[in-house]
Amino acid sequence: MARFNNESEFLENPKSSIFNRSLTIHSTSTDFPKKPSLERTGSIKNFYNSSFASVKGKVRKLCTLFESPKPPISPPQLSSPKLSKPTKSIDSDSRVSGIPNENSVLLPGTEDRVVVYFTSLRGIRRTYEDCYAVRMILRGFRVNVDDRDISMDSAYKKELQSVLGEKKLPLPQVFVRGKYIGGGDVVKQLHEVGELAKILKGLPIRAPGYVCEECGDVRFVPCMNCSGSRKVFDEDDEQLKRCTECNENGLIRCSTCCS
Repeated sequence: MARFNNESEFLENPKSSIFNRSLTIHSTSTDFPKKPSLERTGSIKNFYNSSFASVKGKVRKLCTLFESPKPPISPPQLSSPKLSKPTKSIDSDSRVSGIPNENSVLLPGTEDRVVVYFTSLRGIRRTYEDCYAVRMILRGFRVNVDDRDISMDSAYKKELQSVLGEKKLPLPQVFVRGKYIGGGDVVKQLHEVGELAKILKGLPIRAPGYVCEECGDVRFVPCMNCSGSRKVFDEDDEQLKRCTECNENGLIRCSTCCS
């Protein structure tokens, strides 16, 4: 194929130059116009910033039409600190968290021991935990504790209600030397401040590790008269009758540790 030395020859015979690749190979960059630049990031950023600033300014103007002017902020006034009231010390003669006066509530026949009214049922978790915690605190002092479980004998519940004069009472309730101390929170508080040891001072001490051999410290044993069935046979009437020596559960108090 013939080669064209200049552009005039290429224009005169365009058909013959369709398959001629020499022109494209030997051509220089000056023969054709420059390609447009693809770097438009700068212009796009400028356009975005300008449009965003204009929209932001319009929104700000609209907001000022509906917003009420804000009042000037005044500096905070410093108030004088309030002085806390001094706390009273807790002793055995004072009233702690609603404890009545010692001489107002008495439990006769218990002047030589600690009496705890509690429940061994786990129906209410908080009540069971309080009862267990108070019993463990008192056992730590190794004093003689008369445990009165109202879930084992309903007569204890009636007895507690008659002594305190209330029908609904939270458990546990503690008496020391026949005098009312309070509930679980009061006993815990007295133990934390060290006043419970002073209240229990002078009471009989149990031997370490002592457990009643007859009841196992449960305080109850099956009735010997009815064997826990709560029924006895009356030979005169020839019929079963309710046993009068046991409670509603067929139990009696242990004669060894509850005398």
